[in-house]
Amino acid sequence: MQNPEGESEVSLDFALSPKVESLRERVRSFMDQRIIPRIAQYREEVARGTYPVSFMEQLKGEARSEGLWNLFLPALRDEEPGTRLTNLEYAPLAEIMGRVPWASEAFNCSAPDTGNMELLHLFATEAQRQQWLEPLLEGRIRSAFAMTEPDVASSDATNIQTTIVRERAQYVINGRKWYITNAAHPHCKFLIVMGKTAPSAERHRQQSMIIVPITTPGVEVLRNLSVMHHHAPHGHCEVLLRDVRVPIHNLLGDEGQGFMMAQARLGPGRIHHCMRAIGQAELALELMVDRARERKAFGRYLHEHGIIEGWIAESRMEIEQARLLVLKAAWLIDTAGVEGARREVALIKAVVPMMLTCVADRAMQTFGAMGTGPDTPLAEIWTEGRALRIADGPDEVHKRTIARFEVTAASERRRAGRSRHKAPQS
Repeated sequence: MQNPEGESEVSLDFALSPKVESLRERVRSFMDQRIIPRIAQYREEVARGTYPVSFMEQLKGEARSEGLWNLFLPALRDEEPGTRLTNLEYAPLAEIMGRVPWASEAFNCSAPDTGNMELLHLFATEAQRQQWLEPLLEGRIRSAFAMTEPDVASSDATNIQTTIVRERAQYVINGRKWYITNAAHPHCKFLIVMGKTAPSAERHRQQSMIIVPITTPGVEVLRNLSVMHHHAPHGHCEVLLRDVRVPIHNLLGDEGQGFMMAQARLGPGRIHHCMRAIGQAELALELMVDRARERKAFGRYLHEHGIIEGWIAESRMEIEQARLLVLKAAWLIDTAGVEGARREVALIKAVVPMMLTCVADRAMQTFGAMGTGPDTPLAEIWTEGRALRIADGPDEVHKRTIARFEVTAASERRRAGRSRHKAPQS
């Protein structure tokens, strides 16, 4: 392919390998046979306050025994190339898992554990890996990532106010975090907390990350915040950290690396969210089409009305465009690293949640009142999409990143004398 300047680029090939095609069929079969039949039971048990639901550990054991385990994880240290899946290979599998919001846990592929495992894989000491990463990889525990705060604009991570102060052989942590996903899960054993160790340092070197066992004195889960009036059983929690003391060997990486580590973590995390969102959009479109084929209004099936035809066509176009962009971002992370894919990750994080909310909204409108209630997953899908426009960075931050890339590229073209079209001279 060529870029807008006509220069050659590496060709993109998104064809599925036989290995990935086989995995896709196995994941789809597992979803059809093990996950979907449990949806009603899951809702009933969560409504009764039972979490994790009674069958989750059974599903995790079955997925692990079938080799459908930790599929998201990049190659570990000392592994041969090709031992694990690339981001591009993982994309179609995450899409299938995403059709049921809680399904990823059965495969040990759910956020925020995936991002925390990648952080520990990249930056943990050997002792930290043994104590925290290994149990996460085995699915025996879960975790949370504590960065965002209620009193500052957390879309700029340099704003965080939580303090991490060293006192001899300990760090003392004080702060308040909120919308901390997974903090209410009964198997959540630790938080990775981002705070400031050097407030007077250069603004991107002030922050550090530290591992905090959730049972440490001074850690208080204040409440599980609802999202668009939707209650998540695993929690999006407000967490108070008051004089929390942990040993210095709980520091992740080095002091001052927190901002860099956050960027390394959020890139793959954002793309995983977008992969799963494609699956949710596909489900919403399928339901919309089925409804339009079976329901009549004014003497015609809904799909025979021009406006509904337009919704179906627009939804298919938007899903395909978003999927291609996600695949390109995955390919770039694999080939150029997270930093080399920054623009594309920003693109998908702005495009995909908006696409998902639009498709879900059309599907809800096609169903009418039923689309807003509990008898379809559409309201939950819409909620996921709308919340994702804020989670892991709001749309506006990602658009700012995209615009800056464009302005920088224009400046580089001008410096190189490659401007194709100049403004007319007056």
